[in-house]
Amino acid sequence: MKKVIVLGSINMDMVMETNRLPKVGETLLGETIDYYVGGKGANQAVAASRVGATVSLIGKIGDDTFGSKVYKHLENEQIDVSAVTTEKNIFTGVASIFKLKEDNAIVVLPGANMLLDNADNDLNNKLTTKDVLLTQLEIPTETVKNGLERAKKNGATTILNPAPYNEKVIDMLPFVDIITPNETEFEGLLGHSIGEAGQFEKEMLDWSKANDTQLIVTRGGDGISYTTEDKVVTIPAKKVTIVDTTGAGDTFNGILAACLAKGMTVSEAIEFAGKGATLSITKLGAQTGMPTLEEINAF
Repeated sequence: MKKVIVLGSINMDMVMETNRLPKVGETLLGETIDYYVGGKGANQAVAASRVGATVSLIGKIGDDTFGSKVYKHLENEQIDVSAVTTEKNIFTGVASIFKLKEDNAIVVLPGANMLLDNADNDLNNKLTTKDVLLTQLEIPTETVKNGLERAKKNGATTILNPAPYNEKVIDMLPFVDIITPNETEFEGLLGHSIGEAGQFEKEMLDWSKANDTQLIVTRGGDGISYTTEDKVVTIPAKKVTIVDTTGAGDTFNGILAACLAKGMTVSEAIEFAGKGATLSITKLGAQTGMPTLEEINAF
């Protein structure tokens, strides 16, 4: 069976619950703190593994307590972490998430993620011509671009989740088979905002005609839209009780890559991954909410 290779970030997320953010110079007493393994690379690798894909993660952690905990957690998720390397004298990536009643405030310290350079891309050893490479933009953009280019040369299917958006994505498109922006990131690809609601599909079609890349736009409550031939297909979002939307996009991308590795068509993979993403928002936490294959089938 084809493998899913994820090239991306690895973090420890510290979620602190508080009624409000402190003002400058002020100290507040918080309420609770929870620790979750995060980072888009780790999240997407877990999502793919949960639905039965064979997954290898390429990333970097620091030589600290968080790094060892993250490494063990990923092993327990049945992920091949032989290409997750440890960098001395640097900390593992950390996201400090202040959970408020109505919203979140987040500070991300990339740490070892920013030292994932091209020498650490173990793609030649990991990839075969039938594998799927999935990557994002929480590591150096040059590493992402070179990884995509190397994967294309090896004949692999390449998926880019352009988050957080960076204008250097445009230079990567020749090496990207499938791109999965959300609505805001799609506007970044366009270089302008989308005006009237009815313009969205036209913008998608125009972009697709100008680029040799499959476009899939995740649209939250409006579902998932993708281009096929000369039309846009939209899969409506199923109505569920929303608990936490954190990680829904990562769930979608990980399951999408897993489905393609299993031989599904793009449309089949999108529909199945959409169901998985919907299920993920019914539980608290990014990875804790990621469903198994059995849960999606039951849903």
